[in-house]
Amino acid sequence: MNFFAALRSAWRSLAANTLRSFLTMLGIIIGVAAVITMIAVGRGATDRVQEQMKGLGSNIMLVLPGGVSQAGVRLGAQTRQRLTEEDATAIALEIPEVQVAAPTSRTTGQLVYGNTNWGSTIIGVNNDFLEARDWPLAAGRLFDAGELAGSAKVAWIGSTVARELFGDQDPVEQMIRVRNIPMTVIGVLAPKGQNSMGQDQDDVVMVPLGTLRNRIWGGDATSRLKRVGSISVKVREGQDMRQVEVAIRDLLRQRFKAQDGAEDPFVVRNLTEILQAQEESSRVMTLLLAAVAGISLGVGGIGIMNIMLVSVTERTREIGLRMAVGARGRDILAQFLIEAVTLSLLGGAIGVALGALATWAVGQFGGWQVALSADSVLLAVGFSALVGVFFGYYPARRAASLLPIEALRHE
Repeated sequence: MNFFAALRSAWRSLAANTLRSFLTMLGIIIGVAAVITMIAVGRGATDRVQEQMKGLGSNIMLVLPGGVSQAGVRLGAQTRQRLTEEDATAIALEIPEVQVAAPTSRTTGQLVYGNTNWGSTIIGVNNDFLEARDWPLAAGRLFDAGELAGSAKVAWIGSTVARELFGDQDPVEQMIRVRNIPMTVIGVLAPKGQNSMGQDQDDVVMVPLGTLRNRIWGGDATSRLKRVGSISVKVREGQDMRQVEVAIRDLLRQRFKAQDGAEDPFVVRNLTEILQAQEESSRVMTLLLAAVAGISLGVGGIGIMNIMLVSVTERTREIGLRMAVGARGRDILAQFLIEAVTLSLLGGAIGVALGALATWAVGQFGGWQVALSADSVLLAVGFSALVGVFFGYYPARRAASLLPIEALRHE
C-alpha cells in the first residue's frame, strides 16, 4: 500500500463521517486561527512601539522642570520653571557621553496663510533639536546663527501644517502669520507620524527660541532669564543610559544648589526605556496569548486522538480483513497516521483562513495595528501537523498491533 493509496483511503474514511470529522477539526481550527491572530496583533503592537521609538529618536532623555509645593500640596511636574538654555549648554559641554542637549519651549496658536488658517503647536527650538530627535528637513534649510541670536521671524513647519495651509504648493519662502506675526517658512520637516500618546507630531511649527520668547510671548523676566520648558538630550551610541541619567541629575543638582536629601527640582525621563518597557510588555502579552492558543491546539489534538480511537474500534473488522489479505502492520499504522495528519492539516488550512480573516477584522474594525507574516502561518500549520502526528500515533499504533484473527472475530 503506497502513500497515495493510503491518502485516498484516509480521505474516503473522513468524508464518510463529514460532521464528525469537522467537529474533530474544530479544536485545531480555533487553535490555529488564534495563534495566527494573536501573533499578528502582538507583532503589530511591537512594530508600533518600534515606530514610536524611531519617532522619538534613539537614546533620548527628556529633562523637565520639577514641581512645587504650596501649603503642603504638591502641584506636580513642570510647575516650577527653572530650566534655562544655560542648563542645556552645561549638559552638552560637561557630560562627554551627551551628543546634543536641545532646549525647547512650546505653546499653541493660530497659523494663517492667505484665506486658510490652522491651529497648531508652536515650538521654540535651535538646530540641535533636529539632531536630538533624528528629525531631518524634507525641504529648506536650518536656522543660521544670526536668526537664532536675533529672534528672526523664520519658521519650519511640519508636514501636516504644510498640507493644511498650502495643499500642493511649495511652502518654502512663503509668508505665514503665527499668532498674527508674519514669518517666512524656510523649511519643511520630514513626516514623523504619531507619538506614543497618539498625537500628530507633524502638526507643528518651529521657530527660534528667541523668536518664541521675544516676539510671540512678548518678552518678560522669564525671557531675560532664558527659561525653557524642557531639554531633549541625545546620548552617544554605545553609552550607558543609566550612567548618563545619573550624571545629568548630579550636574543639575549642583547648578540648582539642591541640598542633600532634598527632592530634585527637575525630572529626567528616559524615553527609550519607557518604550522598551512597552515593547517588552506587548511581547509578554503576545507569548501569553500564543500559549493560550497552543493549549487550544492541544485540546484539539486530544479530540483527534479520541475520535481516531473510536475509528479504530469501529473499523476493527476492516483492519483484520486488510491484514488477512496481506497488509502489514506498518501499512495499517501509515493509514491511520495519515488520517490523523490529514485531519490536522485540513483543520490547520481552515484555521489559517479564519485567522487571516480575524486579523483583517481586528485591524479594520478594532483600529489596531496588525502584522500578518508568512512565518506565523507556517508555524501554526506546522504545529497542527505535529499535533496530528503526536496524538494520532497511539491510535494508529493500536490499530497496527491488532491480531488478524481477533480483528476478524470482532463484532
